[in-house]
Amino acid sequence: MLKHLNKSNELPGRVAVIGGAGFVGGAVVGALEKDGIAVACIGRSDVDLLAVDAADKLAGLLQPGDTVVFVSAMAPVRNSAMLRDNMTIVANVIEALRAKTPAYLVNVSSDAVYRDVLYPMSESAAAEPASLHGAMHLAREVALAAELDVPLGIIRPTLIYGASDPHNGYGPNRFMRLAAANQEIRLFGEGEERRDHVLVDDVADLIRRMVLRRSSGVINAATGDVHAFREIAETVVRLSGSNSAVIGQPRQGAMPHNGYRPFDPANVARAFPDFRFTPLEDGLKKTLASGMRDA
Repeated sequence: MLKHLNKSNELPGRVAVIGGAGFVGGAVVGALEKDGIAVACIGRSDVDLLAVDAADKLAGLLQPGDTVVFVSAMAPVRNSAMLRDNMTIVANVIEALRAKTPAYLVNVSSDAVYRDVLYPMSESAAAEPASLHGAMHLAREVALAAELDVPLGIIRPTLIYGASDPHNGYGPNRFMRLAAANQEIRLFGEGEERRDHVLVDDVADLIRRMVLRRSSGVINAATGDVHAFREIAETVVRLSGSNSAVIGQPRQGAMPHNGYRPFDPANVARAFPDFRFTPLEDGLKKTLASGMRDA
């Protein structure tokens, strides 16, 4: 689903990472800088993307011909007000990019754009989001493609984990923080639902590769392996040497995604044959070794 516009890796003149001070953006900045690429890290302290002058201020931080990685978002989207604010962010970014046309654009989206199915999803799966969060990401993808005449690469990560995660979402990130404090890890139900989890470093590396090849089209960032939440919690406790108890509890509401959300990673292998996703246990070890930061 990706088309490489560069036949081989080519260092861009400069990469502007919009949202470069955040969890995913910071990992992208680090991955690019390791390749010796000049990076403009644009964070909230540089421009408030909801401000009335956001488009002009952002345009002033960009240069014509930049490669741009667009990460910034208010996420997860929980209500219509957050959806509205995210579309304001997109509109301001589009206006700025019209003023300083980039050579290439990567948009960081989400697997939430896909509807739920009971078989491994590829990039050709139906983009029919059932959540406001998914609707935001799909609308953002459509707006960027419709309003900008630039090569566009879209990456749709599944659940991301890593030491700098700011959301403390249910799953590896929360489990590792609780284990570090020897606190109970309370599951939703018995933690039986199975999901794919991807290390933030792997997402950043895929974006780095897309930048070097100027890859247009859509790619999922999902390992192809699913793990039950109880399994993840118990693995975290074992790896960390924690005294935390893993406790099931009555489930409130329906099990998300029918308890199963698998992906087919074949297109990643086709696009980048030498890339390998980090196995979950190895990623948990790496994250624990780097130290979980408070959310």
